[in-house]
Amino acid sequence: MDFRLVPRGSDRNYTGFLTKTIVYIGTLVIFLASFGLTVSSIVIPKWVSYHSEKPDNHYSYGLHRRCSSLTDTCESFPQREDCHGEDRYFCSMWRSVGFLMSFAVVLQSISIVTYLVILTGGKQLRENGWSILSLMVGLSAIVQAYLFDNEDRFFVGWKLDQSWIFCTISWCFSVFCAGAVIVAAKFLPSEGGYELIPDHDGFQVS
Repeated sequence: MDFRLVPRGSDRNYTGFLTKTIVYIGTLVIFLASFGLTVSSIVIPKWVSYHSEKPDNHYSYGLHRRCSSLTDTCESFPQREDCHGEDRYFCSMWRSVGFLMSFAVVLQSISIVTYLVILTGGKQLRENGWSILSLMVGLSAIVQAYLFDNEDRFFVGWKLDQSWIFCTISWCFSVFCAGAVIVAAKFLPSEGGYELIPDHDGFQVS
């Protein structure tokens, strides 16, 4: 076993520690954390919040619920009465963000399945499956990036809270995983394995 982290020269059958399998497993663990953060950002109703000291009130909005310290309850949001007149644009954008986040969860779920298929599919699939995997991970990151480009349209006057932070960290993790998979595919050589036996049929002893 070669314990070098990176190959030297033109090793054809590199068996060092830093193999594509190690990279896939490592990025899978990080991506699972990213997936958990994305789900948390949807479930926890703290995308934006507002706190007033006099009187001491706290309001928080999630993608699908809003909560108030006045009633100590949470309710669905946005509701029909929230989408009239000038509020229609805000309501439409808020629902679009909720849809995009749900779509990001779907893409991340597909990415996790792709990870598992590649890891259990043998050496050949690990060698060639990076393009599909990086595409799926990259798409999920792009969907979340869209949210940040539009956040100032409906977050004016409100403090970005816990769920938004979760989403940001999840996006960074997704980008890192996609980049790591692409770099590993481009720069790490093939993993060690069986080599073809040379053909000696044409060799004659004089």
